[in-house]
Parts: sequence; C-alpha cells; structure tokens
Amino acid sequence: MTPMIDVIFLLLIFFVCTASFQPPEEILPTRLSLPGAIDSDVPIDPDVIDLGEIVVRVLWREGRAQWLINEVNYTQLAEIRAVLLSVKRVKTDLPVILDVEPAVPMEDVIDVYDLCRAIGLETVRFAASAEE
Repeated sequence: MTPMIDVIFLLLIFFVCTASFQPPEEILPTRLSLPGAIDSDVPIDPDVIDLGEIVVRVLWREGRAQWLINEVNYTQLAEIRAVLLSVKRVKTDLPVILDVEPAVPMEDVIDVYDLCRAIGLETVRFAASAEE
C-alpha cells in the first residue's frame, strides 16, 4: 500500500510541475452578456480590435532618424517608448516589425530594437525587401 501512495504522490507532483498555468486575465471590455452578468458600458477601441502587428519604419531625414508607427510620424525615441508601452498593455504577444531604410545608421536601429526588448515585446522582426 505504501509504494502505491508514493507513486500517486510522484504522479501528482509531476503533473503539477508540468502543467502550464494561464496568467490571470484582467477585466476586458466585451460585448458578451451572460445570464446574471452585469452589463458594462466600456467602449471597445476599433484600433485595438484589428491590431495584428505593429510596423515601425525607421527613416533617415535631414541627418536624423524619424520613426513611423503604423504610418504615424514620431521624432523622439521617448514617444516611441510610450506608444510601444501602451500597445504592450493591450496585447503582450504583438509582433513588432522593423522596416529600416538603408541610409539609417545601425545605432538607431539597435536603439529601437533594444527598446522593444526592454519593454518586453518578445517578437521583433526585421522587414526585408523583395527588390534585388
């Protein structure tokens, strides 16, 4: 009887250690109403619904770097950080695609890449052109 209890405890420890736990969900706005649920009047931002990826274009204009995030122009790296932080709060596994012009110095590219990694955006990719 004792060996069987030992095996059961070992199996229990194995399954607890190998289980993947879901992170606790925050309260998100939803249009789903269940019986007994309280209705919420929180509007859903249409830009958040269709957010599949974020494209950061790094441009070299007038001797300095400029950034376009989904076609919105930014001139300071602090602005890029604020936008990426707000996007990360909405969707943590969002892929970031860096589209860099050939004239951009590598230090500006590395700054944006390091910023994405420091914020916690795990999937950072570089865009490649199809031109030869």
